[in-house]
Amino acid sequence: MRWRKGRRSDNLVDLRRGGTRGGGLRPGGGGMGLVGIAAVVLIALALGKDPMEILGMLGQMQGGTAPTSEQGGAPPVDDETAEFIATILGETEDVWTPIFQASGLRYELPKLNLFEGYVSTACGNASSASGPFYCPGDREIYLDTSFFKAMDQRLGGGGDFAYAYVIAHEVGHHVQTLLGISAKVQAARQLGQNVEGDGGLLVRQELQADCYAGVWANLAEAEHQWLEEGDIAEALNTASAIGDDRLQQQSQGRVVPDSFSHGTSEQRQRWFRAGFESGDPERCDTFAATAL
Repeated sequence: MRWRKGRRSDNLVDLRRGGTRGGGLRPGGGGMGLVGIAAVVLIALALGKDPMEILGMLGQMQGGTAPTSEQGGAPPVDDETAEFIATILGETEDVWTPIFQASGLRYELPKLNLFEGYVSTACGNASSASGPFYCPGDREIYLDTSFFKAMDQRLGGGGDFAYAYVIAHEVGHHVQTLLGISAKVQAARQLGQNVEGDGGLLVRQELQADCYAGVWANLAEAEHQWLEEGDIAEALNTASAIGDDRLQQQSQGRVVPDSFSHGTSEQRQRWFRAGFESGDPERCDTFAATAL
């Protein structure tokens, strides 16, 4: 991926200098591995708890103080990883701003926070074990770049465009928040509706974010022609690696569709392709789809 063609965003916040090195639950580090993470997530869902909150609490038990966005600043100028992330974020801004304008809406630019170990957010405390995530409470994205190493070493997906897909997926959740989609899913949860499971609202929300990532990839490629051979395969491999069925099989040796929250590997690949092949957000209405 020839990502240096893109525009760097000014909305990247570096929290990594907040004194959290060595703390938290790091994929690939001395903390909790992916099997343990998956087990915590499954237990949390069974108890009706927020997995991110529990993982964050476990991170705090390892010592240290979680940084907040008020402690952050611009990343170092010689940090190539931060430069890459800022570029992908900038290109999501350049794609979604005109899409919103065409509908008479304003696209609010989200901040993306880089952290190490764990972090405090409006959605609670979170550790690097949570993976990249979007917090609708503060409308910001959080990313521990150690997740990229985990993608390479443990999840079976990696590469520049795979990383870009992950970032674009989280931006997709921001789009959902701005459009009121996330609020509807949360309202259903608060009313006691079961939103988990195969075909449930959570799965549909995640698959739509995958589709939005594909829309971004299509329109950014049309602008820059920056994709190289194998880039799309990288994204599809990553989508497959983080499907509910594959993660459950790896962590517990069986697949439990009733506890799905993100969709199967095949579904995640299919909806990313739907966005990438069309470049049209209207093709991403997973909530109206009879078959996912």
